[in-house]
Order: sequence, then structure tokens, then C-alpha cells
Amino acid sequence: MVFLRRTLLLRYLLLSAMLALLLFVSSFWLPQGGARECGSPWQPCLSFYHQKPAPPWAPEQWVEPDGALSLIKECPGQSFQASHLLLYLKSSLANDDDILLEPYLKSWDQLLKFMESLGPMVSFFSQKVQEKVVLIRELSLRHNAEANGKPAGLQTPEAFGLKAGAYRSVRSMMEAELKADMVNFSYRTDSGCRTLLRLHRSLLWLKLMLEGLAEGPDENGQYKTPGELSRDAYKVALAPHHPWVLRQAAEFVFLALPERQYFLQLVCVQNQQEATPILRIIIHALTLVHTRTQQLLAERDMLDLP
Repeated sequence: MVFLRRTLLLRYLLLSAMLALLLFVSSFWLPQGGARECGSPWQPCLSFYHQKPAPPWAPEQWVEPDGALSLIKECPGQSFQASHLLLYLKSSLANDDDILLEPYLKSWDQLLKFMESLGPMVSFFSQKVQEKVVLIRELSLRHNAEANGKPAGLQTPEAFGLKAGAYRSVRSMMEAELKADMVNFSYRTDSGCRTLLRLHRSLLWLKLMLEGLAEGPDENGQYKTPGELSRDAYKVALAPHHPWVLRQAAEFVFLALPERQYFLQLVCVQNQQEATPILRIIIHALTLVHTRTQQLLAERDMLDLP
């Protein structure tokens, strides 16, 4: 037992050291550039990644299955709560052709808790996501402060304008930032629109990973491991926008992910049969939010912002 613990400890220390080295090297590149920015020795093109079609059980409109609320329980003793995530995702869709930013970012607060529950190695992804969530909130604070003639630092997060004003919704944010020349289609700017695009891609990664967890075993009765599912989802959603160095660093994250049973416990179930209907409810909500965000970004030709 002692030998096994030492072996596992050495393994995680080695993975952590190698990931830290790759992250240091990768800091010299801008992460998540446009997918078209490839072809150099440091960033080969990835032409073989294709997004999966929507699963047949995912309807196009919000349909809450009978007994959905009773299926998704509060999980005592953990920060991530699937019921809270579902509530915020549903609230973000309150407008028919828009995404409300306050519940959208609160959805990300829950997804960050989910990611952080998977261990310290996942900080490779969660840290970048956290920075983007904070940036949109800071942009809203700054905009409201300027509009009201008050210093941004004197406002509280609860009053930073996501319920009204320019940053109330995705559509209003796009209109305000385009009007203020905050968005550039040729080079990087720290705009809310560019930041939203990066969150949008990360949401696809998580959605695809959960779709894999909801699937049954293969013809041999074997389930894919969470590491394999995360890798497959990453290849579709994020790898085409990452330089080679970051793609190599991501491999160490997949190796360190916990077993499938740990993921099931995060939604308060004990087996795959109990998990599948709950995961499908969450995936459905993620799909609706992702699809609507995709449409809003496409309307403004923002799907390839540098």
C-alpha cells in the first residue's frame, strides 16, 4: 500500500512538473487563436477535426422532462450543484433570440466548480476560463462606471450592470462594443465579444465530454475513460484553436483525470443507469445555450475573432 501511494505520488509530481514546463513555454504564444492560424512548424494544421452532430434525443427547444427536478438532487458536501447549473442555463435563455449575460456567467461559475472538482491538473483549463469570466464582469463594471460617472472600484459585483445596460445580454454587448470600436477583426483586443467566443468554445468542450459520459458501453461492453472522452472533445472544440505546445500540455491533463465513477458522484448518482437521464438534461440545456450563442456570433461574423 505504501509503495502504491508513493508510485501514484511520483506519477502526479512528474505530470505536474511536465505540465508546468509546457505552460511556461506556451506563455510565449497567444492561446486560442483563430483556427486558420496554422501551418508553421510550431502550429501544424488540424484538418481532421469535425464536430459531432447533435444527438437524436436533443430537441431544438427547451423541454423540461417530466420529473427532471426530482432527478437532479442537491449534492451535500460539494461545491458543484447540477441543479444550480440547470437553473442558470435555463435563465440565460429567457429572451427568445438572445442570451442574458448574468445567468450565463453564473452558469460558468458552476461549470468552474465542476472543473475544479476534477483535480489540480484541470486548472490548465479552468484558470483560463476563470480569467475570461472575470474579464466580462470587469468590462461591465467599467462601462457602468463610465456611464454613471463613478469609479469602477466603488461598485460591487452585484451591481455591475448585467441586469441592465450594455452588458445585459450578448446582443446588447455586441452592439455596444462594435459602436465603441472595441472589437477588431484583424488583431486581438480584450473585448467582451472575443472573450465570449473563447468561453463558447470551452462550453462546447464540456458539452461534448458530458455527451460521452452519457453514452452507453461499446460493443465489447467497455466504457471510454473520462480522459479519452475529454481528449476526443478537446480535438473538436479547442485543439483547432490552440498552438502545438498547448495541445501537448493538454495531454497531461487527460492522463490525470479521475475515473468515470467520480464523475457520476458529482451528479449524486452511483451508476451509469442513474447518470444517463440526468446528464442528458444538462446536455440539452448546454446545447440550447451553445446553439443560440453560435447564432449570435455568426450574425456578427465573430466566430473567428483573433
